[in-house]
Amino acid sequence: MSVDPSVLARPSGGYAMLAVDQREALRAMFAAKAPGPVTDADLTAFKVDATRALSPYASAVLIDKQFGWDAVIAAGATDPSCALIAAADAFTPSPTEFVADVAIDPLVDPAVVSKEGAKALKLLVLWRPDESADSRIAMVNDFVARCREAGLVSIIEPVSRGPRDGGAYDHEAGIHAAARELGSLGADLYKSEVPTHGKGTPAEISAGCAALTSAISSPWVVLSSGVPAEMFPDAVRLACQEGASGFLAGRAVWASVVGSPTMADDLRTISVDRLRRLADVVDDAVTR
Repeated sequence: MSVDPSVLARPSGGYAMLAVDQREALRAMFAAKAPGPVTDADLTAFKVDATRALSPYASAVLIDKQFGWDAVIAAGATDPSCALIAAADAFTPSPTEFVADVAIDPLVDPAVVSKEGAKALKLLVLWRPDESADSRIAMVNDFVARCREAGLVSIIEPVSRGPRDGGAYDHEAGIHAAARELGSLGADLYKSEVPTHGKGTPAEISAGCAALTSAISSPWVVLSSGVPAEMFPDAVRLACQEGASGFLAGRAVWASVVGSPTMADDLRTISVDRLRRLADVVDDAVTR
């Protein structure tokens, strides 16, 4: 039986969810501004600080086991009003990609994280045009079954990637192919890339979002990776007008303050303001 994902939503019924589960990509963001090595402890400290500053304004927060979950739980950094989502994906990098392969993380025990407060699990799924659908479908089915057994909301995050040989591909077509392939497999919530990465015309973004709504049988939300932060609020608004229910995003909220000499203060001011504005966009769009 599916689990009601509204446990992750705002009173409006919309989703204003924060992601702090980035791993090596986050290290690279810090490294671009840091004079020395970026340690695991640096990543963990950021995740604790970001969760403490931003979770009062988010309906849910997504945290990874590798660098964040245990420390956030130990610190009691999550506001009681904010639901917890545990990332259940293990990443394998390649020379050209921070995430080249994904598997269900054996170190994330659904029963254990549920006892620690998790209401949901999230799984990243890489959609590549040169790979068989069978393995993707099998992984999603396995993930959904594990979530249902533990009474947790299942969130899948399909992302469009290029072929293994590095050849040309149609990123936009991959977003929609992934939705058609994986959007009706029983996951409780679907997390999608924004069509055109938010850079198309409003009509193009709206048409892409309407197509996603037709392909996905569950509620769905958008992520912010690839979308310029200043364009993300409009992308969220257009997506919600065409059937989306909100966002699960990190970079549009906090990426600009990573590595700032006043980062802790910036999280409480710049990032809080961005998150509150995005939540207002969602509330307005889903109640019209």
